[in-house]
Formats: sequence, C-alpha cells, structure tokens
Amino acid sequence: MPEQYFSAHDTEDFQQQISHFRIRRLLQITGFTLFGLILAMAVASGTTKLLILAGCIALLLAGGFALKQQALISAYILLWSMALMLSALAYVSGGLRDLALLGFPGLLVYAAILGSVGLFYSLLLFVMAFCSLVTALTLSGQLHPVIPALGWQHLLFVAVILAVTGFSVYLMVRDMRLLMLSLQQENDKVRHSRKEIERLAHHDPLTGLPNRISGEQLYNQLLQHCREQQQQLAVLFLDLDNFKPVNDSLGHSAGDILLRQLAGRLQQALNTEQKVVRFGGDEFLFLVPTDADKQQLSQLAVQLITEVTKPFSIMQTDVSVSGSIGIAIAPGDGSEFNVLCRKADLAMYKAKEDGRNTFRFYDDKLDQDNVDKFNLLQRLRLAIKEHGFELHYQPKVDLRSGCISSVEALLRWPQSDGSMISPAEFIPLAEQSGLISELGNWVIAEACQAAARLRAQGFSELRMAVNLSYVQFKNTGLEHTVQQALRRAGLPAAALELELTESLLIGDTDFIQHQLNALSQLGVTFAIDDFGTGYSNLSYLRSFNATTLKIDRSFIASLCVSERDEPLVQAIINMAASLGLKTVAEGIEDAATLQRLQALGCDEGQGFYWSAAVAETAVIPLLNRHNQTINK
Repeated sequence: MPEQYFSAHDTEDFQQQISHFRIRRLLQITGFTLFGLILAMAVASGTTKLLILAGCIALLLAGGFALKQQALISAYILLWSMALMLSALAYVSGGLRDLALLGFPGLLVYAAILGSVGLFYSLLLFVMAFCSLVTALTLSGQLHPVIPALGWQHLLFVAVILAVTGFSVYLMVRDMRLLMLSLQQENDKVRHSRKEIERLAHHDPLTGLPNRISGEQLYNQLLQHCREQQQQLAVLFLDLDNFKPVNDSLGHSAGDILLRQLAGRLQQALNTEQKVVRFGGDEFLFLVPTDADKQQLSQLAVQLITEVTKPFSIMQTDVSVSGSIGIAIAPGDGSEFNVLCRKADLAMYKAKEDGRNTFRFYDDKLDQDNVDKFNLLQRLRLAIKEHGFELHYQPKVDLRSGCISSVEALLRWPQSDGSMISPAEFIPLAEQSGLISELGNWVIAEACQAAARLRAQGFSELRMAVNLSYVQFKNTGLEHTVQQALRRAGLPAAALELELTESLLIGDTDFIQHQLNALSQLGVTFAIDDFGTGYSNLSYLRSFNATTLKIDRSFIASLCVSERDEPLVQAIINMAASLGLKTVAEGIEDAATLQRLQALGCDEGQGFYWSAAVAETAVIPLLNRHNQTINK
C-alpha cells in the first residue's frame, strides 16, 4: 500500500511486529540448534566436545539477549559463534572435507532470516575466506587434515546439521509464503480501497446517488446516445423550497433522513433511461432523454413535485416540504453540462419567484435578466463607493391643522442622463447582495444631517422619517449607527422616526424586542409602514413601542371609488386610536380622498396631493409655500 496510506502510528506498530517476529524466530532457531548441539555433544569426544560445548554456551547467551528484546545483538552472537564453532571443528579435523562445513549454508540462511545486510555479507565473506585459507594451508602442507574413521556418531553429526539446515530453510520458505499471502491480502485491500474511493468519488455517500462529477459523465454519455437516436436531452434542476426549517427544528440528522427517503422516491419515479443525480445540499439533477415533447417533460416535472410534497415520516413526525424545478434542454439551450445546469438553475429560480412548488422552462429572457441584474449590481457597488445616491423628501401633513409635521427621506439613484433607477429595482438587489447595510447607514446619517439643516433654517419642530430594511434592522450595530448619526448631526433623537414594515417584526421576538428597546432608549420613535398588507398582528403593536401606523396606499387609492376598502380603513383608524397610535394615510392624490380620511379620523396624510418627494434644496421653498397657503 502506498506510504501516504500509513500513519505514524501504523508505521510504529509495523516496526514492533517485525521486531517481535525476529525475536520469535531467534528463540526458535536458538532452541532447535541448541537441542541439536546437545545431541552431537553426547557422542562427541575430545576437542570436538569442547568446541560444541562452547557453541552451546554461546547459544544460551544469544537466547538471553533475545529474551531481553535485543534482537540484533542476539543475532550477532548466535551467527558468529556458530560460524567460529564450525570453522574450528573443520580446522582441527577434516579441513575442507569436514562435515562441519555442511552447516555453513544453514548459517547463511539464518543470517538472511534474522540478521542485517551487514551481518549476512560479513558472514559470507568470512566463510569464503575461511575455505580459501584452509585450502591454501592444506595445499602448502602447513595443515594436515585428519579424516576420522566413519562411525555412527558421524551419521548423528550429519543428521543434526541437515536437521538444523532443513529447519532454517523450512522457516524461510514458510515466512516467504506467509509474506506472499500477506502481500496478496494487502493488495486485495488496496484494490478494494481504490474501488471504494472511486465509488465515493462518484457517488453521494448519504443517498447513494451519483454525485456531480458522475453526473457530468452520465450527461456526456446520454447526450452522445441521444444524438445517435436523434433525441434531445433535458436537464431538470430540483431545489427544495423549505428544507432549512427541517434542519433547524429537527436537526441535521432529520434532514439527512428526509434526503435519503426523497432520493428513493425520485429513483422510483424514473424509468431506466432517466437518471437522477444529487447535485449538492437539497438540490437534485435529472437527466431525461426526450423527443422534443415539452408536455412529456411537464408531466414528469409535476410527478416529481408530487413525490416531493408527499409527507415524510421522520422521528415520529410528519414533515412536508415542496420543490421548484427548472428545465433546460440540449442542444437547443446548449450542449455543455455546466451551461445546461446554469440555465436549468435560472429556470428553477424563476419557478421560485412565481410562487414555488412549480416548474419553469428556460428561455433567453432569463439569461438577459440575469446579466442585467449582474450589471446593475456592479453599478450599485460603484454608486455606493462614489456616493452616487441622493435623498429626496416627501412631506407628511397633519390633517387637522394642515401643517407639515415631518418629512420622509426617500432614496433616489440619479443617472447621468437625468433619469432615475426605481428603488423597487435596486433596493431588493442591495438586500440580496448585503449592500443594504452600508447603503442604509448612509441614508440614516444623511437624513439626520438634512433634518438638522432644515431645523436650523427655522423649522425647529420638523421631524425626519427614515425607512429601515429587514437586513439593516437585523444588524446588531444598528443602535450604534443611529446614535452616531444623531450625535454627528447634533439632532435630538425625538426628531427621528424609523419606519419598519410589518414582516420585519415577525420572527425572533426576543431580538426584535431588544433592538427596539435599545433604539427607544435613544429617544427615537417607530412607525409601522404599509400596515394592512402583511400579518396585521395586533399583539406586536402592544409590545413593540410603535407610535404610528401607516395605512398602505393600496387601501387609500380606491377609497372614494369603491366602498369595499372604507370599512377596513375605518377599522385600522379606530384600532390605532384605541391603542394610542397615530395613523398616517399614504398615497393621497386628490381632495376627495383627503376629505374622506379627515371624516374617518385619520391623523396625518402623505401623497402627491401636497407634493412628490423633492430634493433637499426644494424642501425649504415647499415648506414656505405650504405655510403661506395655510395662513391665508
């Protein structure tokens, strides 16, 4: 197995196993050889007996070092003592023809099994040198080998030598077989690991479905097949609409169970030619060969959405989700996998925008909208950096006195050609991109500065209203931003009113209450904007320190045209009065609507009847004209 598969701990364990193996073999060989020498010593005599006795003592010493886990020292003592003993026996007896030389091959086998490379080669050189020396001394007449008469003891000597040598050969062959078996097993493990790694690399471990990498390969294979069959290949991109609450409320393990169950349902809904891929998270991709029949694809999309919306039984709880699907078709919408996925993704987001739990086909307009949104986002970033925005101000009029009580700061984005980009176009984009906090902080600071300038020019009671976005309100630094803007402008906090939408107040009640309390302690007031279009929850009106309700313009516009909205407007005004709140009617454009609101008891009004939003330079003339009109 490659080295990178082993950890330091694995390497240490392997080395310990090798060390234990060598010690075990040393003890086995030492014991077997000692037994053989004892048998040989029993029938030996004279010098031969003394040499064998010395060999036995050396073997006992080697065994002692082996028991102390000193494998290398034990191997040196064992092998060199045996080499010297055999050499001495041959030298004093038969020379190069002596039976003791039969033990040299076994000695070298031992060295190969137990010793180091240095020990093996040193013994081999010693054996060759000894044989050469004995031959030279014998040929020169300096050594006179004595060949003893053959006896039964010689048979025992040969048997001992052959038995010890055979035992060593047996051990070596057995170890080699075990090593080969171990290597085969390791090779099988590596092969299995590679297959598992390859499988994991191409399949999602949670659902067992092909993953994105494998999905691209499947796409290319199916596309080639569709070309040969003169078919088209549809890519359906499914995204769950409300999967996050499952994880948040039941935990990620519940979300995993849902995804596994959903994967099984989706597979069963497809035929053998259609493939499903887990694209990532709660996204699934379907590869569907088709004969240019959008009706067939529509039916499949509806079937898949139906499977998604069926309840899931998770942790003894019935959980329901929904899904949105986008569809792109090759080759008409492109042939590259990434291109088709991107276009199907765009179509899926269009399905979400159109109400979710539905499907949409890709068309070129989606791409153009996406490009336009991207370009607008780049321009938005630049405009924020270069302070390319302006604030315009629309007055709010007290319907009893006719005086302008406050002005609302409205953000405008002027263009070089004199046109304006609508806030309805760039505000949602700023919220989605996270730029709204920086932009909103600038609005608060600029509005406070403008209010201070207007109050300094004689309108000391004028108040300033500023809209807060959901993202901006959720920012924990909002209190500091407002406090800093008021301090730098020298504006009293009571002169600032923050307008919040109804939907902003639904959610994390504790955080909302904390945020509102902190801002209230500064002295600013709150208005609920667009009241009546959202949840219209009366309980939060008591809890959240609001002072004003702004009735949405959709109810005001038809007040004198249709009798349907008047009871609702009357109810909002009465309810606000009972709670001690003022009411402001948005979108007043004619005298008849104004008179009707006065009769209903509305406190303030705002709309084109008095003025559209104007630049700061036009506010002072507007206020002066209005005051002159009232005083006449």
